[in-house]
Amino acid sequence: MSQPLAITTSVKDVNESIIFPPGDIYSDEPPLESDLHREQIDLLIRLIKWWWRDRQDFYATGNLTIYFSPNQKKSEEFRGPDFFVVLDTEKKDRKSWVVWQEDGKYPNVIIELLSNSTASVDKGLKKQIYQNTFRTPDYFWFDPNNLELQGFHIVDGQYQELVPTESGWLWSQQLGLYLAVYLGKLRFFTPDRQMVMLPEEESNQQLQQTNQQLQQTNQQLQQTNQELEQERERSAILTERLRAAGIDPEQIF
Repeated sequence: MSQPLAITTSVKDVNESIIFPPGDIYSDEPPLESDLHREQIDLLIRLIKWWWRDRQDFYATGNLTIYFSPNQKKSEEFRGPDFFVVLDTEKKDRKSWVVWQEDGKYPNVIIELLSNSTASVDKGLKKQIYQNTFRTPDYFWFDPNNLELQGFHIVDGQYQELVPTESGWLWSQQLGLYLAVYLGKLRFFTPDRQMVMLPEEESNQQLQQTNQQLQQTNQQLQQTNQELEQERERSAILTERLRAAGIDPEQIF
């Protein structure tokens, strides 16, 4: 009697048996909570893109769906982060972030903006998904209304809360930047505590520096003119005294 053939299933066979949804999927995000949330998201995206303007190996966006389940278009319990950055990927526009079309990559950094309707999910379910499924190294949340800022970094598979500096700043290991609140907005700061600026802010700063230099130059010119005027007055007084003494000043030299 012949023996039955052994049945073996490889990982490749399993992957090939899964029907993945098409990768060209549009984002499916709900409206933002407020103008504050929209402005904050836009600010973070513009800042990191300008700061890394010479790099082509990252993707930064916000309020965009992350599709990560091969069995369905999106999770029943999850939508896209308010702001996220993926490193070591192609810098190009996308309709959404489809993990199975992006070499299995998940965000390296996620920032959620809290609101009354989302705070419990951002601090609970989403934090759990980012830790256990995404394995996102750096996770932060920020409340644009009360300016609450908190951050976490994965250590041995678990999120550990980041200890802020004395100034309340939080370090993002993945970005190589600090996160801190400045004038009511969440901003990025360099390791030497310089604020990452938008191009128009850099232009304004350069313009201010130029104006300051012009003011200093004008002050120096005014001081020089005053010194020259004082010297002319002294020369005129000396000339009058010489003439009063019967000496022709032009004959002295």
